[in-house]
Order: sequence, then structure tokens, then C-alpha cells
Amino acid sequence: MSIAETQNPQTLVPEQTAQEPATAGPPAAEAGGILTVDLAALEANWRALGRRVMPSECSAVIKADAYGCGIEPVAARLSKAGCKTFFVADLAEARRARSAAPDAAIYVLNGLLPGTGPAFADLHARPVIGSMVELAEWDAFCTGQQWQGGAALHVDTGMNRLGITANEAAALAPRIRSENHGIMLLMSHLACSEVQDHPLNERQINLFREVRILYRGITSSLSNSSGIFLGNAAHCDMVRPGVALYGVNPTPGRSNPMRPVIELQARIVQLRVVPKGETVGYDAAWTAKRATRLAVVAVGYADGYLRAASASDDAPGADAIVAGKRCPIAGRVSMDLIAIDITDLPDNSARRGDLIKLIGDEISVDDVATAAGTIGYEVLTGLGRRYHRVYRAD
Repeated sequence: MSIAETQNPQTLVPEQTAQEPATAGPPAAEAGGILTVDLAALEANWRALGRRVMPSECSAVIKADAYGCGIEPVAARLSKAGCKTFFVADLAEARRARSAAPDAAIYVLNGLLPGTGPAFADLHARPVIGSMVELAEWDAFCTGQQWQGGAALHVDTGMNRLGITANEAAALAPRIRSENHGIMLLMSHLACSEVQDHPLNERQINLFREVRILYRGITSSLSNSSGIFLGNAAHCDMVRPGVALYGVNPTPGRSNPMRPVIELQARIVQLRVVPKGETVGYDAAWTAKRATRLAVVAVGYADGYLRAASASDDAPGADAIVAGKRCPIAGRVSMDLIAIDITDLPDNSARRGDLIKLIGDEISVDDVATAAGTIGYEVLTGLGRRYHRVYRAD
């Protein structure tokens, strides 16, 4: 897909396709913010992770609306690039993924809800079975409907969230000797992979290895984004990167090996001057220490920009890039608006209607997460639907 563009992303004139939309959301001129998703960088991240784990398969986790970036364009791009397996959270996401990747294997991580067997069959999606109760219901459906679409078996190795126990997995292992056993994937999930030397990593890797031995011939998967960087022992037959695909650092404390994927801009709706000693925003938490010029932009926590990134007299918040310079947030992030202190900018360098940058090359998703006391996952998955969205293909 080609995209014709001018210097400003809000004036993109796209060549639309059914599978990879160039734009989405409200028109740029009407939107308070513009979210740009670099699909070429996304694909580059997937390929880089794939090279790191060869010969293991590199799948893609596209749950939570592809971490806020849009299931359909992300699945279409990665499917075209050669990704054969996708993971989503629920059937609604599986339905969207199937529309964009008609030939892919699609696994539903939250498993089998009661009575949903027919929906899995209609979509040719595979539940990730996480309990003996689910397995019994799935087997009954498959037997009754003569369905052979397959499922994943999730073994809990230390997360203590979803999954059958290792002992239950051992008891089920003889099943794979039957012709139509239906287990297409054996998987587990790392709890502490972001901390490379956490002792639970080794315990989980070793326990999963013991279970894998009982399921020889079945594709196995353990590693998420950060797990990929734990080394070959964690790679198994397939890895399941999620957040790293979208540019978040999978190796906290070290340089980010991933390319940035999103840029978030917000539009200035008003410029104003606040006298020294006046407060700004809800709770009067931020006081002007000098005569202060503010740029008020039309993005807030309703758009997924976290309230925890606010600034107060006691603690700084996140920053924004205005006219090429880093400027601090002033006061609380409110539902629809953020005030930014632009006092140190030259006069007339920012005007009503201009776009400022909240996330981009200079301020990463991880930077915003740190300012908000959270993780990049939360920043990404909260990206709102009120943005004008631009999908860059190259």
C-alpha cells in the first residue's frame, strides 16, 4: 500500500485498502489528537525478534486492540510479512483478527467460556485451555460436532493465574498418542521475565522443560517479549512477543532494541498567561512560580493519556515537545485537556491549532510510563478512539 503525504501527518491523502487502512477515527481537523502508527517499524520489530529466536517461530500477540494500535491493520501487515500465528484475548478480538488474517492460526488466550464452542468453530479459532473443566467441555463439543480445529493447552509453571498444573499435564500426556488428540500447542507464561536474574525464570523454564518432554512432537511456547531475551532455553518452538512489537523496551534498564512504532500529537486549543502565584487545573496542585505561558491541548485521560502523568508543586509530571523543545506539563491531566508550560519558548513559537508531541522519538512510551509510575503496556493499551489515526506503511 502506498500513502501520499505532505509534511504534516494530519494532511495525509491515503490510498485506502480493505486490509490496511491509511487513516481511521475522526477527521484530522476535528480531532484533538493525532496518533500515527508506523507499520513498517512494527514489521521490522517482528522480523528482528524472529531473527533472534531462529529457528523457532515468531508469532504475534495482538490482544487489547493490538496494544492500542489497531488489530486489523497490525494483523494484516504482519500476516503479509509472514506471521502465521496470532494470539488474542477473546472471541471478539479473534473475529477481528480473522477478518485481517484469513489463513492464520488464531489462539484465544482467555480460553473457553461456557457455550462458546460453536463460535470457535465458526472462526476456526483455537481456545487456550486453562483448566480441566474447560478441557472436558471442549472435548464434549469436539466429539459432538466432530470438530477437529484443535486447541492449546496452558500449563501453569508459576504465574498462578490460568493453566492446569504440571501434575495434571503429566496425567494428560498419554492423550497425545491418540490420533485426534486435538492439542496443537503446549504453552506456559513467564511471570518475571523483565527481571533477567529473577529466580522464578529459571524455575519456570526448568518445569516447562519437564512437561515438554512428555509432549514430544507438540509445538511448545513459553516466552513473551522479555522472555525472548532470556536466551535459547526459553525460546522453545514458538515465542509470543507482544509489547516489544509496538516499541516498548523488553529489556528494562538497558537500551531499547526495538524501533518506536507510535507517535502521539495533541492540538493546542488555547494559549494563556497565568500570573505568578496562581494555580492551574483541578485540585490547585500546581502553582505558577513566575508569570507563566500555557498551551492547553485537547487530549486527556479520556484519550488514554494517564492522569498519573500530572505535575504538582511536589512532583514533576511528564513532558511534551512544543516547537521542538521539551516543555513540562503544568497541573493535573484532566479528562479532555492538558496544560503545558511553554514559558521558556520564544514568543509566537506556538499558536492555536498547532500540534505538539506527547509521545515520539524524543519522548518514548516508556518515558511517559515512568512519569506516570506505570509500565508501557498501560500507556499503549489505553490509547483512545478519539484520535485521528494515521497508518504509515513505509
